[in-house]
Amino acid sequence: MAVKRNLLLLSNSTLYPSGYLEYAEEYICEFLRSRKVEEVLFVPYALRDQDGYAAKARSVFESWGFRLSSVHESENPALAAANAQAIFIGGGNTFQLLNNLYENKLIDVIRKRVLENGIPYIGSSAGTNVSTVSINTTNDMPIVFPPSFTALGLVPFNINPHYIDTDPNSTHKGETREERILQYHEIPGTPPVLALREGSILKVEGDKAMLIGKFHARLFVPGKKTEEFPTGHNFSFLL
Repeated sequence: MAVKRNLLLLSNSTLYPSGYLEYAEEYICEFLRSRKVEEVLFVPYALRDQDGYAAKARSVFESWGFRLSSVHESENPALAAANAQAIFIGGGNTFQLLNNLYENKLIDVIRKRVLENGIPYIGSSAGTNVSTVSINTTNDMPIVFPPSFTALGLVPFNINPHYIDTDPNSTHKGETREERILQYHEIPGTPPVLALREGSILKVEGDKAMLIGKFHARLFVPGKKTEEFPTGHNFSFLL
């Protein structure tokens, strides 16, 4: 059966010096309007102040002409996800987010709605992390412990959002982001990692994946030299 996924995976929510989601407005609005979406279900589980987070997201989406409801306001989160026209999972702490998705029994529901029913999925930062194979390449601290690091699996690879290039002039002696990803790939059987700099977006439609946004991306594949790819590059070979 053909995969019907429609994904917009953002490295970050806020790009200096613009406001919340401002840099991605054109991409998000086109993504939703082209699919005739009128209401978005927001998942604020990556933060503790979910009321405040939902209000922040609602203000932006309503200014664009969309309604926004929040899954944490529903008595039955799984039913809300099952009936959603589109889903947006925001950033924050990836461990907390995934733990809440498991606790509210949303993993299988969201996966089915996206991969089988084709509803639009938008992820930002932590929301992008959980769209992949696992959260092993998040940058976050494990403030809670989810039952598994296995995530939604909407794409068969991992993403490292907020990717930061190594500064050759830095006196910092801790591991660079590149070193941490290479350490991950020392584990047998780990998938490729697409490193997205802030301002970068991966758009996935069915079996096609395209890098859009403002900056190049880096691809880490076990056993191969790290490669750099420009905006507009076709990453469909990863699917």
